[in-house]
Amino acid sequence: MSSGHAQSLRLKVRLALDRFTSEVWYGKHPAAMALTPLSMLFRLVIDIRRSAYRNNVFSSYRPDAPVIVVGNVTVGGTGKTPLVIWLAGYLKAMGFNPGVIARGYGGHARHWPQQVRPDSDPRTVGDEAIVISRRTKCPVAVGPDRGECARALLEHAGCDILISDDGLQHYALERDIEIAVIDGVRRYGNGKCLPAGPLREPASRNKEVDIIVTNGIAGRGEFAMKYVLTHLVSVARADRAIGFETFAEETVHAVAGIGNPERFFASLRAKGLKVIPHGFPDHHAFTPEDLEFGDGLPVIMTEKDAVKCELFASANCWMAPVTAELPEVFASRVEAMLNRMKNGQATS
Repeated sequence: MSSGHAQSLRLKVRLALDRFTSEVWYGKHPAAMALTPLSMLFRLVIDIRRSAYRNNVFSSYRPDAPVIVVGNVTVGGTGKTPLVIWLAGYLKAMGFNPGVIARGYGGHARHWPQQVRPDSDPRTVGDEAIVISRRTKCPVAVGPDRGECARALLEHAGCDILISDDGLQHYALERDIEIAVIDGVRRYGNGKCLPAGPLREPASRNKEVDIIVTNGIAGRGEFAMKYVLTHLVSVARADRAIGFETFAEETVHAVAGIGNPERFFASLRAKGLKVIPHGFPDHHAFTPEDLEFGDGLPVIMTEKDAVKCELFASANCWMAPVTAELPEVFASRVEAMLNRMKNGQATS
């Protein structure tokens, strides 16, 4: 079997597994019941682990700067990265020098933590971290030990506040503010913990966080976050941008290797585009063949996917940058919590 056929087979298997998992976690598949005993064991393990941190059996690191954690209790994308980018810009406007900590998922660096620059290699530091670096122009450090990332940013970048992207369950790093992000459509799925459901912690964990942001229609006590797509940028030439009206009522190929590709496809349809969808596994390592459809139609992808395609993308490949839009009351809530921290008061 050739390497190309082997890669195609692996992709088909991953997509089939993703579809099956989605049916189990977000539908009424009978496999969820069969996996429930394992979910109960998983929940017991995470309860023991968290108790160990609470009782100082496991040590945690307290940085000499406030820490805002943006995370979720479910597996998969809920929209954390656009919110992290929004927060970084908001904190800079308030006079802070924020730094961003991330896992660097998909990166294969030999040594951690890694400093992330706009021109970093996604194969080394991951795709999302590069998007954050480019959009925020803030210091970014990635690695499996978020405490080490925090130390690096404080010592070498002079940051005075830290944002941890997807660190809600990383209890080795102490935090001052917790923000949980929920997918407004999928919510908590079937409400079960892994592997029977999508939860990394019980849904009740969100009762303990400081702020809940919902990507979509918010429930009671939640803040709604809206994605805004304003233009398209050439993947091959970052200095070239066009409006969505260029492709209005035209057929395009939409490519997305994210946690919930359908959300991206729907946003393009809302812009008046006729979409041929191509969903890939989250953090997929794209190849030139993935973007070749043999018909010359435009190809539109997410910003996260684009950073992995810049070296081989053709002139008809475009990315759609996403900007998070949040209500003023959310900004006021964050500011109030930061002010309480300055005055030595509890944030909750």
